[in-house]
Amino acid sequence: MSILMVTGMEGARNCADVVAKHLNLPVEIAEGRRMALSALRRQEFTAVVVDETLTECDPAAADAIWERAGLAIPVQINFALAGAARLIREVRAAMHRREREQSLARRAAAAAIETELKATVAGLLLHSELALTENLSAPAGDRIRLVANLAVHLREKLEAPHTT
Repeated sequence: MSILMVTGMEGARNCADVVAKHLNLPVEIAEGRRMALSALRRQEFTAVVVDETLTECDPAAADAIWERAGLAIPVQINFALAGAARLIREVRAAMHRREREQSLARRAAAAAIETELKATVAGLLLHSELALTENLSAPAGDRIRLVANLAVHLREKLEAPHTT
């Protein structure tokens, strides 16, 4: 992945080189809306850094860039006031925030799936045990006992401590 830097600032290439070196990611420069949108059509970026002066002078252009950026990490910074060191800190902080958010989302999704599985297993156990109390033929009883045993085994696996 790489970073897209949208700025018309003089010396942008030098800044991009410093950022690329410190973040260990290639940095592409787009000098305006058209170049930025073209770059965003060509490839996905880890982060899109837009010069604050562009967002103030042409909010529609900034909106178009943000919409097209998709899952890229959005960073807005005033290149006239901030140097490469601040840009690096901002991008790095945004990347760390994204990693934390994704980690939390993964854990929440896993917890939701686990809860759903546990509820399903509990239902299987309950209904199979209820079915076993009825007068069943031997083959049907054997099948339901097998289902109950499988559900018990699955419940044990779900209740085992997780290693993450």
